[in-house]
Amino acid sequence: MKGRILSCVEGVLLACALLAFGYCGFVLVQSRIFQHQQNQELDRLIRSRAVPAVHRLPRGSLVGRIEVQRLGLSVAVVEGSDEATLAKAAGHIEGTSLPGEDGNVGIAAHRDTFFRPLRNIRQNDIIRVTTPNGSYRYRVISMGVVTPETVSVLKSDGGQVLTLVTCYPFTFIGSAPDRFIVRAEEVEAPAQPEASLAHPRL
Repeated sequence: MKGRILSCVEGVLLACALLAFGYCGFVLVQSRIFQHQQNQELDRLIRSRAVPAVHRLPRGSLVGRIEVQRLGLSVAVVEGSDEATLAKAAGHIEGTSLPGEDGNVGIAAHRDTFFRPLRNIRQNDIIRVTTPNGSYRYRVISMGVVTPETVSVLKSDGGQVLTLVTCYPFTFIGSAPDRFIVRAEEVEAPAQPEASLAHPRL
């Protein structure tokens, strides 16, 4: 009797594990497809060179692409920072400036997917944000760890800055207790955007 119960428990656990792996695989495939589509759309908009500047975007709208070449980080950014958005892209944090505007541009992503390379970010690393209206370069000036309630990191001091937000610690299992913050300042006037030669892999 005991052996039969153990066998049933093992079967249930195996089924749960297979379902979990299947779901993770489905989410990964969906995010890859979404990233590919957004990169294609960004390249199309760059080539058209007929995109009006906007100050606010509807949730889910394409913002651009963020890249840190040294880390091999390259991910499409869309408007919004809810769970559904962050499951498939980096998200532009609502209420913060858009690239090219004065103020603080806030971008968030998960530590175990798109922003995982940030665990190796260094001071003076260059972050490029490419949008349909221009390409902007930022130099990392600081990194730090704060609580989720410390929203002051997204405040604007009037300059053109970029703030990246992800959960911390990077190796934490479950809902991480803190936030890892990367602060960067724009280092030069915006350049004309360039379409990517090859869409990055996740």
